[in-house]
Amino acid sequence: MNHAPARSLRVRPPVTVVDIDLARPGEFRLPGDRGPARPQGRARALVRLRGRPLGMVSAGDTSGPEGLWRALADTAHLELAGQLADHRAMDATGPSDPTVRHPTSRRAPVISVVVATRDRPEKLRHCLRSLLRSTYPAYEIIVVDNAPSHRTTEVLVRSEFPGRVHYVREPVAGLARAHNLGLGRARGSIVAFTDDDTLVDPGWLSALAGTFAHDPRIGCVTGLIVPAELETEAQTALELQGGFAKGYVPRTWSLSDPPPTDPLFPFTAGRFGSGANMAFRTAALRALGGFDTATGAGTPGRGGDDLLAFFEILTAGHTLAYQPGAIVWHCHRRTTDAVAAQAFGYGVGLGAYLAGALLRNPRRLPALLRRLPGGIRYAMTRSRARGADPEAGWSRRLALLEVRGMLYGPCGYLRGRLSGAGTGIR
Repeated sequence: MNHAPARSLRVRPPVTVVDIDLARPGEFRLPGDRGPARPQGRARALVRLRGRPLGMVSAGDTSGPEGLWRALADTAHLELAGQLADHRAMDATGPSDPTVRHPTSRRAPVISVVVATRDRPEKLRHCLRSLLRSTYPAYEIIVVDNAPSHRTTEVLVRSEFPGRVHYVREPVAGLARAHNLGLGRARGSIVAFTDDDTLVDPGWLSALAGTFAHDPRIGCVTGLIVPAELETEAQTALELQGGFAKGYVPRTWSLSDPPPTDPLFPFTAGRFGSGANMAFRTAALRALGGFDTATGAGTPGRGGDDLLAFFEILTAGHTLAYQPGAIVWHCHRRTTDAVAAQAFGYGVGLGAYLAGALLRNPRRLPALLRRLPGGIRYAMTRSRARGADPEAGWSRRLALLEVRGMLYGPCGYLRGRLSGAGTGIR
């Protein structure tokens, strides 16, 4: 498939991405808590208040790091005033937010973290180092090497992380296959998934565990995804159009209490979260058969494995929760061609997910057909530029690519099924 690249992006200088807490004046941290930073010029910051994320803001100041911190804080107080008021009210009523709980080793459930990878050892190294900075007391890390073309990843894991990271190899390409192998090896009662091009926050696992503990009906938790870097035009443009973030307010969804403002529920699974930051009760995901291996990166379906899992969790009667305190920093694609291919792939994955949902249970057909036109409109508006943004032409191209991908998605799913792919855990 030939994806015509969009060249209409406005040239912008690189922007430094940082992490700040309004309760710690003057302090900058690098994404994933990799250490302190001293940025100058212009920066985009994830703003927190005593650890809780409020939103992202941008500001610039040429006087030095101290001036830049004040500029970011002033912008945060202006743009995030409502969030600040809400979080201060939460502080006044006590630490009921799961993100501020710190379970002891004796009470904490074991979390198995699965990271699927293929021939990206440098990205994987940074991801694993961030995972090992976790403050959570009980977890294991499982790296699934998916159809590798060489042994570099295996050598990396066994030499740099012996005894701390488990290495397994899945010879058949496909993200869902890799995730299912990790699911089969998981010892924890919770299994979490992230990608090899992410940096996880030290409190990521604690936030996930706290959310599951809050309600036994929760079968899946997704979290906040923010950019780890904004060094290229494509990365900045993608972030300006919304990136991967799903907001900064915790939410839950269930069939017993459908959202009144979403007539497409539960088919709009893309609103619930993304596969780079998701966790499940292990028993619940295994009961569903794991991920459908005719979906996901590395298959003709290209994606949709996460969306189909979210959908199946809900239709099985579980509650799905979104917890913004569970933070993952994502390294966006760096080139316009890569972002265009990614947009097409997202559309294919959405179409593949819908096809998979239907084939798993044909009785869903009437409800799906009633919602399909709205689903196409949602796919288009999700990539549309906001207001009069100079990248409007770029955004329209991405939207059209996504819709084209969505129309092809069912064919991709069927190709995956016909090629001999299974539908779940082997």
